Amino acid sequence: MRIVIAEDDPLLREGVAMLLRAESLDVVATTDGPDSFLAAVDRHDPDVAIVDVRMPPTHTDEGIKAAVEARRRRPGLAVLVLSAYVEQAFATELLASGTARLGYLLKERVGRVETFLDALHRVAGGGTAIDPDVVAQLLTRSRPDGGLARLTARERDVLALMAEGLGNAAIAERLFVTEGAVHKHIRSIFAKLDLAPTDRADRRVTAVLRYLESTQSRG
Repeated sequence: MRIVIAEDDPLLREGVAMLLRAESLDVVATTDGPDSFLAAVDRHDPDVAIVDVRMPPTHTDEGIKAAVEARRRRPGLAVLVLSAYVEQAFATELLASGTARLGYLLKERVGRVETFLDALHRVAGGGTAIDPDVVAQLLTRSRPDGGLARLTARERDVLALMAEGLGNAAIAERLFVTEGAVHKHIRSIFAKLDLAPTDRADRRVTAVLRYLESTQSRG
């Protein structure tokens, strides 16, 4: 796995690089800004990019814009975004083009090595990894009159775990229910969100995006 890191904090940048190299992962470049990050992506053609949301010069959304541009240039690139805080608008912007090979974690997760590495491998393998704290905070901000109002509390729990990137088996384990029960909840979610029974994977992505967009709309 070839990895490029974009983080303007030198301690965090080098700490992440050391952690990954200790796991025998190939960190091909570390950068401290959006321009150098994009140059590294063009030069090294990595499998995964780890990108800070806020980078120079304004420390607002440079990292998100760079991540979106990197995926435009390299459609197969997996991106794991790190943020110090829950940035719901940025999360939705990043996920707007689809959730495959995308992750969004709070920086505090880096210190939880197993969790961080699990998220990294999940996005590298084509999945999604959204920090559970991000999902929880977005859930508390959702409007009671939003598009998800028809969902039951259990269905919202299932959808929140889908937003984290968990599959049916993992959701069942987390909620202490059977996979059959999870399947029924997801089928009900699709019906209540008026998602046509076309491609099942696409419906999961659409449901997650509907969830994130609903939480964003309150602001």
